[in-house]
Amino acid sequence: MDFWPEFLANSWGKEFVAGGFGGMAGVFAGYPLDTLRIRQQQPSSTGSAFGILRGVVAAEGPLALYRGMSAPLASVTFQNAMVFQIYAVLSRAFDSSVSATDPPSYKGIALGGVGTGAIQSLMLTPVELVKIRLQLQMTNNKTNQLVDRHTGPVSVAKSIFQREGWKGMYRGLTITVLRDAPAHGVYFGTYEFMREQLHPGCRKSGQESFRTMLIAGGLAGVASWICCYPLDVVKTRLQAQSQSSSQKYGGIIDCFCKSVREEGYPVLWRGLGTALARAFIVNGAIFTAYETALRCLFNNHPHHHGTIQTDNAI
Repeated sequence: MDFWPEFLANSWGKEFVAGGFGGMAGVFAGYPLDTLRIRQQQPSSTGSAFGILRGVVAAEGPLALYRGMSAPLASVTFQNAMVFQIYAVLSRAFDSSVSATDPPSYKGIALGGVGTGAIQSLMLTPVELVKIRLQLQMTNNKTNQLVDRHTGPVSVAKSIFQREGWKGMYRGLTITVLRDAPAHGVYFGTYEFMREQLHPGCRKSGQESFRTMLIAGGLAGVASWICCYPLDVVKTRLQAQSQSSSQKYGGIIDCFCKSVREEGYPVLWRGLGTALARAFIVNGAIFTAYETALRCLFNNHPHHHGTIQTDNAI
């Protein structure tokens, strides 16, 4: 069993494990608001965020807000670990002029973020599809009694796969890439920029406080959501339709035009408040857990690529 220390001794392993801790913290912090956002984005949604929240809790109990969490908890932990690992590699690869002891340049950060977003879409599309179907299961059931009730993520995935094959599992891939690639560039760029603004010199010293991590991480989440939110509304609507339900939207442009025509431009921003509140909480949690885990894992190697340095004097 010397795999684990071996894996951790490698800087790769550390980024991966720390990213995983970040992902877990993020899911626990933000899942209830995520369920709320998905319900708000539906064409059938009415009332304020608070009203919908109260309705769900009253009708289905508070645990309904965490329904379907097991899939993202497992996958987000892994996906976040992958994202931070891929980003750590790409942000350096895209700008090789920066020495290994300095933090990556903003150009490297932005390009690394875009590349990370595109790669992660391949992992994320099927997971998000299953999650959206589960979160909307309760809402669809009122209108359509014949919907087969799924007990969990595996049964949803199976039924999509049986009916539509790989093509069905990757419904919404194009829109996910369009949403995630630019969003991740903005995300990592904002985090590094804000962290430096709030605590000058901390990108090199790694000495920033929890407050800096929380605020910079929170703002990074907010900035990335604002820039891609209309695409997310379209993505939810495209992924919510299955082959068995009558296909309302033909594709990205069609869904965009129909949604605006039927419900006006504000529909593209519906649920934004909830998403931003959640983004701030979740990404504050992700970056704080990530940086803290890195410090714990790296406390005997202070030279790690210039981002984390801790004093070992206890």
